[in-house]
Amino acid sequence: MRIGITCYPTYGGSGVVATELGIELAALGHEVHFISYSQPFRLSGRDGGIFYHEVPVSSYPLFEFPPYDLALASRMAEVAEFYDLDLLHVHYAIPHSVSALLARQMLAAKGRRLPFVTTLHGTDITLVGLDRSYLPITQYAIQESDGVTSISNYLKEMTLEYFGVTRGIEVVTNFVNCDVYAPIRDEEARAESRRKLARPEEAILMHLSNFRPVKRVVDVVKVFAQVVREVPAQLVLVGDGPDRSSAEWLAHDLHIQDKVHFMGKQERVNELLPLADLMLMPSELESFGLAALEAMACKVPAIATRVGGVPELVDDGVTGLLYGVGAVDEMAAGAASLLKDRARLEAMREAGRKTAQTRFCSSLVVPHYVRYYEEVLGQAG
Repeated sequence: MRIGITCYPTYGGSGVVATELGIELAALGHEVHFISYSQPFRLSGRDGGIFYHEVPVSSYPLFEFPPYDLALASRMAEVAEFYDLDLLHVHYAIPHSVSALLARQMLAAKGRRLPFVTTLHGTDITLVGLDRSYLPITQYAIQESDGVTSISNYLKEMTLEYFGVTRGIEVVTNFVNCDVYAPIRDEEARAESRRKLARPEEAILMHLSNFRPVKRVVDVVKVFAQVVREVPAQLVLVGDGPDRSSAEWLAHDLHIQDKVHFMGKQERVNELLPLADLMLMPSELESFGLAALEAMACKVPAIATRVGGVPELVDDGVTGLLYGVGAVDEMAAGAASLLKDRARLEAMREAGRKTAQTRFCSSLVVPHYVRYYEEVLGQAG
């Protein structure tokens, strides 16, 4: 198949999943065309069968805000026609599904059918889509999509309930390449890499996000501040965003700045995650929890919140520990207790890796997408 993929090419989960999906599809022999305003950050050029098409957005004095959605629709139609795409797969409903709908209509006027699949990732539904000004167009674009998938049962049910969507929605979970995201088998090599971040007797707690308010990065620092009183430890924060400054200042005010490391945006998070003992994910809302899955695949249990689709991923007490939003004291106590109980921690590490391998590996999930594409194409034909 020739598949066009559009996503936000930044460090958000939807862009990560869309990019990794394209890489996996190309590895299966499909031809993948990314269409966006910049190249997705996880595209390294290492894979054949992948092409990138930039969406140029012109700025005119007439426009206070450049109309990216219209430029995107035009580029989608151009790429689809020139490269004879079989379908488009757009990630994040706003504005991508609306642009795909316009592209489909433009090509229909020329007698060409271009089906498109919309994947709902979370905040496009839970935050942006429920904004009254966007709700009608989001609802319409979802309803008019040739296929719709969501990354969790939670998100599917929320979309059906709040948007009044009557069409079917296929749940296709997020995934991870279990060969890329994997524990370091050579213990000496792992210990050597850990020494760059912590002393041998210290635990490493890690957080990975885009540092938006919904991720509650300040809670990460608060949890760590309590843990480090009981267990020698270091905190590694990977990513960047609006709440980084608040987290930095809190670490300073709590006098733990020498134990807190802000790594910024990292392309090879798969090399950092296996060095951690625990992943801290105290989010206010997660429609799935990709960071927790990537950690679990590397044998790193998650200390997370019991929100959204997280309980569909993290089995409380088996592959991680779940708490209420803002339950800093409880999270800290749970994390410290787990770090002190090496046998329990090791059992969770093994269970997390097994869950990733048996339910969420790309080798299991990506064929689900391919089957769904074929179903959509069959209906369109």
